[in-house]
Amino acid sequence: MNRTVAIVGRPNVGKSRLFNRLARKRISIVHDQPGITRDVISAEIADGAYTLLDTGGIGYKGVDTPAALTAASETQVDFAIATAALILFVVDGLDGMTALDEKIAVMLRRSKKPVRLVVNKADFDDTKVDLAAAYRLGLGEPLRVSAEHGTGETELRVAILEKLGPPPAEEAAKTAADPLCVCFIGRPNVGKSSLSNRLLQSDRLIVSPTPGTTRDSVELPFDFRGRDGNLYPFKLIDTAGLKASTKLASPVEYFSRLRSLDAIKKTDVVFLVLDGIEGVTQQDKAIAGEAIKERKPVVVVVNKWDLVRAAFKADGGFEPYKNERDYREKYEHALFERLYFTPGAPLVFVSAMNGYEVDRMLNAAVKLNRQLDMKLPTARLNKIIGYLADRNPPPAIGGRRFRAYYATQTGNRPFRIKVFCNREEKLTEQYRRYLESGIVEEFGLNGCPVYFDLVGKERHEPGTPFTGKAARAEAHSAKWRAQEEAGDASPHHETIED
Repeated sequence: MNRTVAIVGRPNVGKSRLFNRLARKRISIVHDQPGITRDVISAEIADGAYTLLDTGGIGYKGVDTPAALTAASETQVDFAIATAALILFVVDGLDGMTALDEKIAVMLRRSKKPVRLVVNKADFDDTKVDLAAAYRLGLGEPLRVSAEHGTGETELRVAILEKLGPPPAEEAAKTAADPLCVCFIGRPNVGKSSLSNRLLQSDRLIVSPTPGTTRDSVELPFDFRGRDGNLYPFKLIDTAGLKASTKLASPVEYFSRLRSLDAIKKTDVVFLVLDGIEGVTQQDKAIAGEAIKERKPVVVVVNKWDLVRAAFKADGGFEPYKNERDYREKYEHALFERLYFTPGAPLVFVSAMNGYEVDRMLNAAVKLNRQLDMKLPTARLNKIIGYLADRNPPPAIGGRRFRAYYATQTGNRPFRIKVFCNREEKLTEQYRRYLESGIVEEFGLNGCPVYFDLVGKERHEPGTPFTGKAARAEAHSAKWRAQEEAGDASPHHETIED
């Protein structure tokens, strides 16, 4: 049964604010500037068990927006109207009914869809609202609300459920498997929305050569059949291109950046999208750092590979590269040289334009998600840390070196490893990355984040017994020293066993 509600109206009547009010969280960007919303934004409303859609303003004629982009936004509105079981037509109660409102009302009546007229910016004690003009739109009794203050919210929720009816009992009781949440991050205009449309197999998102087309973070569900033949539910988040915080030109760009960073926090696996022609930039490195900061697993996706292949077929490629294979190898080497803090991250060369290798990208995400639940055997973990320290001893800091006594896994997503050591401050950032990458390689955790929780020895006077954490660390250290003396805990890599 279709339980979709679409909010439509002309620009700047408060559609996005009403959407956020009904969703009970800040999803769509709200700003006084008209034309902010472009793509259709969706949210699941749990208390009514329906999907709510926020749309761009109909009839927007902004001078700062290309005509093609405006047309694409209105195509998205048409999609929402065609999909909806109920339309909330929002008008501005303070502005009164305009010629554009009347034009939209005619369009909605012709659609034959159920419509509720919502007069926004109208508190119940406000005498400035011309309800007679609202009635003349021919859409029945208007509902007066204030999306900003919440006035009339309860009445609107009741009206929606009266039209949709209660959710079917089987739908309310159904508990589907949690979808794998993935998101695309990257610079503006690297093809994030194009890749999203390729995965969805529809033009669900606006694609334009104009950088910054996407502003909100758009969440969309889809299913994918993996290499093992199983069907995996996904939730895709398409984000706005991330600009450096110092280059944000408007409040809209600032809020777009916040939405993108929030999407990274909510996701299970991050797709870092790069441009196959332009290579890895400093901004790409900064964006990758945002995913690492949130300790998210990363799949590196090099898009626009169709252009690279076409260049080598038609024009001989790019100097000084011999062929496509040579270009790919050099690209990969340069990529991981700059993104050194993503050890072992899966790398996929794709084309959103023709679908080249896009399935590999999703298979990599499924594999990463499965790896995140691995349990690392404690004995093997301690042996590999000992081997890494023997192979490349830590640097001396203030005359003393970092020394790990005992390590054990304490969590997943990300992998958390508690390390009892002599002094936390002796572990340099460079040596930390060395140990983390060694653990990633040993356990096959390519692309998965590893986090060390260091527990140093408590400072005490000679002859004073250890207490607390230091006592446990000393006990573990003594245990391993005894095993080494007995020949049971050789640090050599050749003897590492499960």
